[in-house]
Amino acid sequence: MFIFQGRYPIHFHMNADMPSSYVKETAIHESFNRAINIHASNYLRLTRNLIYNIIGGAYFLEDGVEIGNEFIGNLAVFVRTSSSLLNEDTTPAAFWVTNPNNTYLHNAVAGSTHFGWWYRLLDHSEWPSYRPDYCPKKIPFGRHFNNSVHSTGRWIKILKICT
Repeated sequence: MFIFQGRYPIHFHMNADMPSSYVKETAIHESFNRAINIHASNYLRLTRNLIYNIIGGAYFLEDGVEIGNEFIGNLAVFVRTSSSLLNEDTTPAAFWVTNPNNTYLHNAVAGSTHFGWWYRLLDHSEWPSYRPDYCPKKIPFGRHFNNSVHSTGRWIKILKICT
């Protein structure tokens, strides 16, 4: 089996600030490699999107430098594990968060194999966005209000790795 890294239904790839960009009222279903991936892109607005029956993370922040993004009124249903993608996808989260300075309002998760939310906050950003002076786990949290998780393996995981 081939692993197609970086090929997702929607992928914002190292675009920096994008305050006039959005993903609104889309439906992504039966994806074999995540759904919406945001990589080193900031200030996007994701509103009223539906993700159903996908393998790997659903709404996914990648390197820990992504800030100011807004996730409002989104739904993820049946997010499944993968045994052949990246480690992050073997225990997937509907919302995979690597920087806390983002907004999550009125989102819902249902029927997933693992986590509704996973806050993976590290000492430094990762991959091509690596900066030794930037520490995502010390960034203040954005808004997180009126979100729900039902019928998942686990509700939330917060991972802070200290060196």
